[in-house]
Amino acid sequence: MDKKKKSALYVRVSTTHQIDKDSLPLQRSDLTNYTKYVLGIEDFEIFEDAGYSGGTTDRPAYQDMMNRIKKGEFTHLIVWKIDRISRNLRDFSEMYDELKKYNVTFISKNEQFDTSTAMGEAMLKIILVFAELERKLTGERVFSVMISRAQKGLWNGATVPLGYEWDAETKFPRPYDSEAKVVQYIYDQYEIIKSTTKLAKKLNIEKISTKRNGTWTPRTVGSILTNPFYIGTYRYNTKTRKTRRWKNKSEWVVVEDNHQAIINKEQFERVVNIIQSNYKGDKNYQRTNNKVHILSGIASCHKCGKKMHSGLDRARKEGFTPSRYTCYAFNVNYTCANYSSDLAILPGLINYIANYITLQERITPKHSLRDMESILLRGKYFEDIDHIEKQDLKNTYNLLINNTLVTYNSLEDEKKEAIVSQNAIYEAEKEKYIKALKRLDDLYLYDINSMSQKDFVIKRKEISDKIESVNKKIQEVKLNDTPFINNDDFGVLSKASFYLLTKNLSSVKNIDVISLLNNLDKQTVKDFINAIITDVSVERGKIYNITFKNGIVHHFIYKNQ
Repeated sequence: MDKKKKSALYVRVSTTHQIDKDSLPLQRSDLTNYTKYVLGIEDFEIFEDAGYSGGTTDRPAYQDMMNRIKKGEFTHLIVWKIDRISRNLRDFSEMYDELKKYNVTFISKNEQFDTSTAMGEAMLKIILVFAELERKLTGERVFSVMISRAQKGLWNGATVPLGYEWDAETKFPRPYDSEAKVVQYIYDQYEIIKSTTKLAKKLNIEKISTKRNGTWTPRTVGSILTNPFYIGTYRYNTKTRKTRRWKNKSEWVVVEDNHQAIINKEQFERVVNIIQSNYKGDKNYQRTNNKVHILSGIASCHKCGKKMHSGLDRARKEGFTPSRYTCYAFNVNYTCANYSSDLAILPGLINYIANYITLQERITPKHSLRDMESILLRGKYFEDIDHIEKQDLKNTYNLLINNTLVTYNSLEDEKKEAIVSQNAIYEAEKEKYIKALKRLDDLYLYDINSMSQKDFVIKRKEISDKIESVNKKIQEVKLNDTPFINNDDFGVLSKASFYLLTKNLSSVKNIDVISLLNNLDKQTVKDFINAIITDVSVERGKIYNITFKNGIVHHFIYKNQ
């Protein structure tokens, strides 16, 4: 019996300047009519990406559609024009291979390409080659214009740096007094503190906002301290577009004294000199950082139960020197040869903590123990673990759902009530913006004359940004209310580190520990782990048990046991 036909209709506009003939409502209407009256397919679903380029597949609706195609939900994929779904030959070829794999017919309505025929498939590939060529030629022409503008000191777009605001009259950023004071404060404090890590903590403690109201990190502080834009120098074409690696300086466009400065050149040079002397290659920094063994005091031997002795392992080419943990019995009488390294233990441990944080945010009474285990063992570092002991999962469930087996000090009742109240305010605000977004979509969808394409995309992004901002606030409330650690035992600086690390861990899948340690010193990571965990039982680079400060113990059973 033939599979019931169902079409995926994909529509896209790339910029706020999209002309009316390519508008989303027209694409929707055209494809809907074509599907129903030409193909005779009544069952269809529309996938829409507004404001996304066709040069990349990193589009939410596109990704959702392709995932559902792989699940066998659709028999046809129909677009208004080929360039609506892809302007990149390689991406399109990969997509088309996926379509053939799942027996999905691709149709471009305006160009009349139907891949259910051999001729349609051949013509499609020929046209796409020329489309790719045209895109590259256009890109080269645009790049030449941008270089010419930069050489004249004209703004080519990008995020306006902290300390500046957009000047519509001059079409170039100008100093923004309140933010400019923050930039000056950062430079002044760095000359005193001489550490981007400590300065980032200080800024977070003092609740000084970043440009996007985010959390300060050593990297964001460092980027401000080394940006010559603050002394009036405009630079362009310094990094590659995709990898963001530095280009050869001969390719840079540099215009000095181009705009009003915030920082004087003398102070800028002093700060840069301090940064260079404090760079991680500096011997004094390495000596101090290498004295810190992250798992010292909590790593124990799974074979004999004794604590592990900490020492330095060999330095790696990435500039990172891990710690090596040897069973204490080996150092005393050579009776146990168990040892492990940071590089073997930390990736699994930190990613497991990240998964635990995710579990706390997502768990509901409807979740099963299997659901919990799936979240906790998510990621490549746990592929060789068969399961977590069932009683451990039950204990964790009771702790997170029923608030039993709690051995840590909870927040005061007054503080809990304040958190609940604040969260309710944020949720109400979020609901308001969601309703506004739906009204905007309905207005534009059913009344084309109500507003221009440009105004629609701008307004939609404005509301979406507000929703994202409220979501961040809700997340911060959740983090502040987490039972994961005892907040009463946390110093002010430790709390700042907790928020920074928790945000990083909850937002990234398969965390790169080396990269994490390049942004945070070892002591910060050690304090964070020690605030959560009392013991990690290890053997030959594998974690067998984790004992949390809240009294919970997780035992891992490996597949080869």
